[in-house]
Amino acid sequence: MTSAHLPDDPSAEPVRVLIADDEALVRGGFRVLVETEPGMVVVGEAGDGATAVELARRTRPHVVLMDIRMPGVDGLCATRRIAADPDLAGVHVLVLTTFDHDEYVVDALDAGAAGFLIKNTEPAQLLRGIRVVAGGEALLSPGLTRRLIARLTARAAPARPDPGALARLTAREREVVALVAHGLSNTEIATALTISHATAKTHVSRAMTKLGARDRAQVVALAYRHRLVEPPPA
Repeated sequence: MTSAHLPDDPSAEPVRVLIADDEALVRGGFRVLVETEPGMVVVGEAGDGATAVELARRTRPHVVLMDIRMPGVDGLCATRRIAADPDLAGVHVLVLTTFDHDEYVVDALDAGAAGFLIKNTEPAQLLRGIRVVAGGEALLSPGLTRRLIARLTARAAPARPDPGALARLTAREREVVALVAHGLSNTEIATALTISHATAKTHVSRAMTKLGARDRAQVVALAYRHRLVEPPPA
């Protein structure tokens, strides 16, 4: 899995951000927020999905802040195009929308988005989200995870576990997949399993490869859709 090297010191490469939103005022607000944050830089703005994909190919951002509702090519279609392009494997999409709808969340993750936040998220949480997604981890707004799991489980109700996927995972990798599916970061997984951060990251990466998942968000979707793990109690 390709991930951005987050700026731990002033000499490190900054997190490169592309902003895609059809409202110029929204783009301007995000630009000011991002560019005033140390270690981040805005590499471009797009008012529609087609332009966002074109700019992603040209500027190679670490993170695309992607609105869903845009004219022409919408954010979901643009996300699919980015996720399907092997040359953009290091580009992570963080969907931002005013609509806190379950269907949007599921569709965004299915399209290949690495995260989903509501636009009224606190600025500090948005900046943290950009760093999390740039580092290759999944991100969901607080409160969305349980509903996402419930919806994916409902969609997958007639399905049985994928024996091929189960067979490819070691016992430890199944544990890790379950923890990823419950929203834990690599650091939290390392703590829960009493292993190093590097070992946790390796287990996650190997599980993703075996499951054919592009990123952690797809691991969550696959885990519940194929019943690799059971949903948490309501």
